[in-house]
Amino acid sequence: MDGWIVAMMLGASTLLGAFGLWALLWGIRSGQFDDHKKFLDGAQFDSEEALNDAVMMERKKADILKQKEKRETGYAPPD
Repeated sequence: MDGWIVAMMLGASTLLGAFGLWALLWGIRSGQFDDHKKFLDGAQFDSEEALNDAVMMERKKADILKQKEKRETGYAPPD
């Protein structure tokens, strides 16, 4: 490739990267990624049945992790 093509590609990629960084910083400063009420509204409008299901799933997950831990601690490599 010619040198001017490489320079043009480097310049274009640098310009696009700088634009992406500027857009990310603008979004953070303007609060585009903030959602203060998401979790509070989610819990407020959930039914009691849905909350009980979530608790039961967390317990099942913890039990599975405990069982997996017990199986992994019993392993001994062959001599």
